[in-house]
Amino acid sequence: MNVTIFPSEIKGSLQAPSSKSSMQRACAAALISQAKTHIFNPGHSNDDLAALRVIRALGANIENLSDGSLLIESRGIKPVNDFVNCGESGLGIRMFAPLVALNPTRITIEGEGSLLNRPMDFFDEVFPKLGVEVWSNMGRLPIQIKGPLVPSNIQTDGSLSSQFLTGLLMAYAASDAKNITIEVSNLKSRPYIDLTLSVMRAFSLKVPVNRNYNSFYFSSETWIKPTGTIEYSVEGDWSGTAFLLVAAAIAGTAVFHGLDSGSTQADKAILMALQDTGISMSIGNDEIQIGDGRRKKLKPFHFDATDCPDLFPPLVALASVCHGSSFIRGVSRLAHKESDRAHTLQEEFGKLGIEILINDDIMGIKGVEELKSATVHSRHDHRIAMATSVAALRAAGPVQIEKADAINKSYPDFFNDLTSLGVSVHILDKIF
Repeated sequence: MNVTIFPSEIKGSLQAPSSKSSMQRACAAALISQAKTHIFNPGHSNDDLAALRVIRALGANIENLSDGSLLIESRGIKPVNDFVNCGESGLGIRMFAPLVALNPTRITIEGEGSLLNRPMDFFDEVFPKLGVEVWSNMGRLPIQIKGPLVPSNIQTDGSLSSQFLTGLLMAYAASDAKNITIEVSNLKSRPYIDLTLSVMRAFSLKVPVNRNYNSFYFSSETWIKPTGTIEYSVEGDWSGTAFLLVAAAIAGTAVFHGLDSGSTQADKAILMALQDTGISMSIGNDEIQIGDGRRKKLKPFHFDATDCPDLFPPLVALASVCHGSSFIRGVSRLAHKESDRAHTLQEEFGKLGIEILINDDIMGIKGVEELKSATVHSRHDHRIAMATSVAALRAAGPVQIEKADAINKSYPDFFNDLTSLGVSVHILDKIF
């Protein structure tokens, strides 16, 4: 799917989409809770649907209710297939693999697209220490796992991703681990672990003691399985909405509903970058207004995205129109995403006339008054498609994004939501 975005003014209000980070964790927690769960405001991105497929394959019964909510019933890990497919979800493969490992029979874990090229060496390194047999494709998918996983005191490297730690924490909780510690070195994306622990509490799972993110201790107390129906409402998504917050900042004004300013989601930090640009901003209990309708010169900013690397694309779109050079730290976190995001951003925004320099772990972006009209490519990366779409609002003419359907991975309603905010969007022969 190719999409053309025309320079437009943002105006209106919008309900934030559901958080796939929250949704996927809720699916995993519902699976191991051995209870009945009622999930409100569920997401429907490709990653969310992949998570539902995984837990169904692992024995969960899922009912779609007439109000759009989901009823999930589980008796724990009881596979109905000898394989699971995580789609293109990096969180899915890293979080669900330890849960799959709770099963005593061999199961194949598959993936699709860019996920096939992401490194999975940590499975080969950690699982044997937990009594789990692993067969991998030289550290790549597909992999086969045969448990059962037996919790024990281990050390793991958190420098690549916090997602595998999320899976281990949930697997240990499901196993009712006692007097056991997971030690973690160089943990990145700490806010995502906060989100994991928050979801575990909401599902009455056994929650470890967080010792300053250096270790997580499971006490000797016995886990008491929840009774009755667990109710969980999926948060509004800071990650996807970050692009639209930036759109409002650079091209008008908008009000956003459904975002929790007290959320543990890492990408809530987008507000700090927006604040540093000097844009008008108002934050209420369930309402955030960005911009006041007057286009003004935005100040450049310095931002550390080490713990929230998914913010790089919207931050680059924001920096593209700031008056001066902005700098973002954390480039090392971008190598193993849907694309090599640092260089993809450099190349695709270069087509729009934006100079991006990369020096070790720092990315520098030189802002311009007006971007070039051009054709760019998503590189099959949902966040590149959204970032270039937002930047197009300040271009001299239309910007075409090739393979823009990459948005379906995380935010399938993105172009509809842009349209609702006044953006002129042309999708093939369809004009909104």
